[in-house]
Order: sequence, then C-alpha cells, then structure tokens
Amino acid sequence: MQQDIYKILSQTQRLRVSDRAIANIFDNCPSAQRKLILVLPQLGDFDSLEYIWWIQREIDRLKSEGIAVRAIGIGDRQSGEYFCKFTGFDPNCLFVDPTGELHRQLNLYSGLTTQFPLLSSGQSAWVNLMLMCAGIGSQGTLAEVFRGYRGDRNAPQLIGEDEVIKSAPLPPLKGSFFNLAGGTGFQRPFELATLRLRNMAEVLGNWKAYVPDASYMTQRGGTFLFDAQNELIYEHRDRGILGFAANPSYPLSFLFADKSAN
Repeated sequence: MQQDIYKILSQTQRLRVSDRAIANIFDNCPSAQRKLILVLPQLGDFDSLEYIWWIQREIDRLKSEGIAVRAIGIGDRQSGEYFCKFTGFDPNCLFVDPTGELHRQLNLYSGLTTQFPLLSSGQSAWVNLMLMCAGIGSQGTLAEVFRGYRGDRNAPQLIGEDEVIKSAPLPPLKGSFFNLAGGTGFQRPFELATLRLRNMAEVLGNWKAYVPDASYMTQRGGTFLFDAQNELIYEHRDRGILGFAANPSYPLSFLFADKSAN
C-alpha cells in the first residue's frame, strides 16, 4: 500500500494555483530530503486553514531541514488564491482538486454522506457537516473544540505578546491579553479558539470563493511524508473535523526529532 500511495501521488496532476498550470504535485522537489504532502479537505475548512497556519509558523525550520511541502485542497483557483493570500502559503506549492477525486483514490475518510430526501447534495452536506461538528461520525472533534477554549499546557504559545488578532465579532486582541487567563509560554485558554474564530470569519466573509461546491464539505484529508528515496515514512488519515494531526498540541511533531516547537 505504501508504494501505491506514492504511485498515486506521483501520477497526480492538478491545477497549480500560482500559474494555472496542470502540473505534477512533486514538481520542483526531487532533491528534497523529505517530501511532505498535505491532502487537505475543502480549502475553506477549519482543518485546512489551521494546518497551514502551523506550516507557516515553522516554514523556516522546514526549509532548513530540507522538507519540501506540497498541498492539495478541494476547491478551484480562486479558492487557492484567497487561501494563499490569507495564510501566506506559497501558491507555487498549492494545487486544487475541484471534486476531491484524489481523496477518493487515497481512500481518505469521506465523513458523513447521508443524502437526505428533498435536499440537494450541497444541502445534505451542510446537514452532515453540522452533525460532524457535534461529534457524530467525527472522531475527537468535541474534545478538540473544548481544548481550544480551555487551553493546553503541552502546546506552545500561539499568539505573540505584541501580535494583534482581528477576529470579528470580537474587538482586536493583543497577544498579551491572553496572559490574564493564566500566563505565558503555553497555549492559553481561548487562544486557539480565537484563531479559529478568525479563520471562520475569513471563510464566511468570502464563502463562495472558498467553497465553490458545498457537496464536498465533509471530506477529510491526510498527511503523507516521504524520504529522499520516496519511501513512505509517516502517514496520518483524518477521522473527523479538527482531526488533521495525531498530536493536536503540536501538529508537526512527527517531522522533528526533538518533537518540540521553536
């Protein structure tokens, strides 16, 4: 199966956001020490935005360790452009798959897919998504939602002391504000929830751009890491909303020997 995953990915060509080219997702990273392939759900999904936030947080370290990152998300070029502008992710490294065909080829979890009578596929997807947000057919989602509110002493501090977060309808919040909830140097209560609220406000304010087809909202993603010989050395398959990482406290711990954030 390991070889099958590499074979599927190495034969995958999708639209690259930067130049509209239909290109192989491994383009321009043949000499990388490791290749990190992120198969994201809808680009307007909580998981996609949060995962790439972590990637951008550690982008210098990833480059210094020779890790090439490529991401493929469900959407179209406009979705990708909005996504890259908001997250700072390099559009040369982002590809789009309008219907989640690659996700199905890799047998990634489709989420709840009940088709409700009298509802369109997009409307049914909305109902299924709400059920998943409530933890139905979405392993670990409620626990992860609560972690965002209560904080996590095993996770690094997420917002710098002088960083200002704008997440409507809340007023702009400075990072030092969260010190009131318990100190510094770890994920404080409400810190992650505030970042998630900011992501939600961005997507809802640009819904049609981020989600051109709501039919695929429940589709989950996966992470695949290859070494220089293209051997699969790590994989994670999402089992629910906010389940993009095996270690939620530090989602990129699988990449670094010391298992810690900078």
